[in-house]
Amino acid sequence: MPPADTGASVVIARSDASTASSLQPSRTSAADSADTRLVPGGPGYRRMSFALFAAGVATFALLYSTQALLPAISGGLGVTADQASWTVSAATGGLALAVVPLSALSERYGRRATMTVALCVAALIGLLVPFAPDLGSLIALRTVQGAALAGVPASAMAYLAEEVRPKALVGAIGLFVAGNAIGGMTGRILAGWVAQAWGWRAGLCAVGALAVVCALTFRLMIPKARHFTPSTVSARSLARTVGAHLSDPLLCRLYAIGALFMTVFGAVYTVIGYRLAEAPFSLPQGVVGSIFLIYLVGTASSATAGTLVARLGRRGALYLAVGTTAAGLLLTLTSSLTAILVGLVLITAGFFAGHAVASSSVSRTATTGRAQASALYQFAYYAGSSVGGTLGALAFRAAGWDGTVVLGLLAMVAAASITLYATHRAAVQRRLLIAAARR
Repeated sequence: MPPADTGASVVIARSDASTASSLQPSRTSAADSADTRLVPGGPGYRRMSFALFAAGVATFALLYSTQALLPAISGGLGVTADQASWTVSAATGGLALAVVPLSALSERYGRRATMTVALCVAALIGLLVPFAPDLGSLIALRTVQGAALAGVPASAMAYLAEEVRPKALVGAIGLFVAGNAIGGMTGRILAGWVAQAWGWRAGLCAVGALAVVCALTFRLMIPKARHFTPSTVSARSLARTVGAHLSDPLLCRLYAIGALFMTVFGAVYTVIGYRLAEAPFSLPQGVVGSIFLIYLVGTASSATAGTLVARLGRRGALYLAVGTTAAGLLLTLTSSLTAILVGLVLITAGFFAGHAVASSSVSRTATTGRAQASALYQFAYYAGSSVGGTLGALAFRAAGWDGTVVLGLLAMVAAASITLYATHRAAVQRRLLIAAARR
């Protein structure tokens, strides 16, 4: 979210109030006409929205393309669940490691160029991934692919902030986020149904082809950047900014909360396919992939996060998100498919709400270096996904689904403890302020 307008107020004498009021519309109109940034209904806005929607679809279809196929990959390559899970963790880990450096490169070479190169490289690798001869090659390709994809989230928000008028920014970001969610869901479902008919390699081919189409669409549709000013970001200044953010206790708590929520989400959705493919459910690959339709619930819960914060406060909304996620985890322990699906709905709703609250709080908390602050959050977020996917699969191998649930509950206890600590600190500071005021 962009910072609130903090322009200086103007005091107008009462006798001139009517005159000033009558002149205000013309001033606003003149300012709007002079602003060449994109606005709904204006030239280029629809092309920009469609291009970034396509970029979001390609990014998240590719990033999680193997997640719905893990049981099939295990069978095809003769590997265990925790070994196959590295095909997901490697991609999210590569993205986590590359997002901060690529955010700096986008300052030098431009958001549009960075996103174009990122999508093209990742899509081309997507066409090579299905032909990986063994697990090691597959993991290596996925790592490079994830690192390439980091160029999209590292640049997209900055591009929108520079090229779109402030009053239209929320809607433009909403379309990009919608593309992220739909891409993550579509990639998994497409891969699952194609794999059911022709095998997991064909499923990955289908996702790669979809990404190529989206990358070409993005390149053809994205308007030229008209408000980008190149700047040189030195390693020293970048390190100084990153160090300042990492020394901020509030930002560090937000990074940890985002990572913990994503640990649960990564663990659950990496392993759930194995559980549903095994007895007593024995669901086919296409149906397992369709489980990711539940992501639509997450899109809705993200949209309501602002309302939750307004009613409950930031920490109250986080408590609710933690409780909802934990309740969903406990529901999935039953042997009822209906209860498991309801549990997944609760986990997804809780995760997306918690992520929305934490990520938006980062932008509000950071007063300088917001791009780097957001990039550090994305690093923690995707590192949590990588760690969660790997640990969740290891726990599943050691203790079955119960082990994965225990891991998720421990992560939610940690998130609740961090939030409780923040609540305690806020109460202490409030008491100190009241005591100081009474002196």
